[in-house]
Amino acid sequence: MLTEVNEVKFINPKPPPVYYKGIVGWMRSNLFANVSSVLLTLLIGFLSVVVLVNFIDWGVVSAQFIPDLAKCDALRGVGACWGVIAQKGRQIVMGRYPLDEQWRPVLATLIMLVAVIVSCKPNYWNKKLPMVWLAMYVTYFILMLGGVFGLPKVDTDLWGGFPLTVLLTVMALTLAFPIAILVALGRRSSSMPAISTMCTIYVEIIRGVPLVTLLFMASFMLPLFMPEGVKIDVVLRVIVAITLFSAAYMAEVVRGGIQSIPKGQIEAAQSLGLSYWQTQKLIVLPQALAIVIPSLMNTAIGLFKDTSLVTIVSLYELTGALSLALNSDADWRPFKIEAYLFITLIYFVFCFLMSRYSLWVENRLNVSKAR
Repeated sequence: MLTEVNEVKFINPKPPPVYYKGIVGWMRSNLFANVSSVLLTLLIGFLSVVVLVNFIDWGVVSAQFIPDLAKCDALRGVGACWGVIAQKGRQIVMGRYPLDEQWRPVLATLIMLVAVIVSCKPNYWNKKLPMVWLAMYVTYFILMLGGVFGLPKVDTDLWGGFPLTVLLTVMALTLAFPIAILVALGRRSSSMPAISTMCTIYVEIIRGVPLVTLLFMASFMLPLFMPEGVKIDVVLRVIVAITLFSAAYMAEVVRGGIQSIPKGQIEAAQSLGLSYWQTQKLIVLPQALAIVIPSLMNTAIGLFKDTSLVTIVSLYELTGALSLALNSDADWRPFKIEAYLFITLIYFVFCFLMSRYSLWVENRLNVSKAR
């Protein structure tokens, strides 16, 4: 009998991977690792340099920084006219709020942003924090509305610009977050099918329509169903619409985090005699929310930008205030690009800060999982 012996072929060992340190090492690993990577890096670098050189020539070298309309018209198509920011910047940022009272939205927005920044630090996560937020909201609306302490009253129809953008974002997130948690828990409830069905219907309906539709219904349709003589402020109606819209999306994010928690932990909690709410508060939600922080922050960033849609209901936030400021003045209207770049920078700075904060919290919570 002949036995067939297969010849074993040995593969030559590969050299160990080279570990590079510093910026040079990072460039070798990520930008110049192989021939295709080098070619792609050089191509992108060349295009970036061309765009950057042209932008510097248009936006810096040939630009006009003084609000001189004659010089800006002479530079049209050649250089940027940043003088439009100096001329219309105050109206863009503050909207139609009375000029002599614009210190009030500046102070109110500063107080709100300080409260948000303080709340972002874990050292201040205690029982006093809700009282800080309550005091902040009371102070905010006193300053914005007036009518007390000798402050002239300013109707919400005149609110606009960056203060309105911040108000809609912060209030909607503040109200939507607890609603989202309750809806997520309700949708996963197996012992209460009626609650689960209601939460499911709410999420599917809200996610099935665009935000513009909700804003339109809240502004124009809702007053038709109210009793005669009852009027709800347009800002309040918009906040409710944005809150319900954001809560539906956040609820699905939170539900995904809850589902990622191993069932064994819940069973262990039940074996220790913990109630349903104790289990959710002490075991499930802390882990679930830590997991979905990037998705929650993504929702917050999207909401911050989606506030520009309130222009459809005649509320002129940052983007709407820009259109209002330039469309009402034909002389400065040709320089919309410069104005849009200005508010683009504002949006980018705040979105970038939110994303970096999300990364910081994520790294802080993942310290125990690091190896």
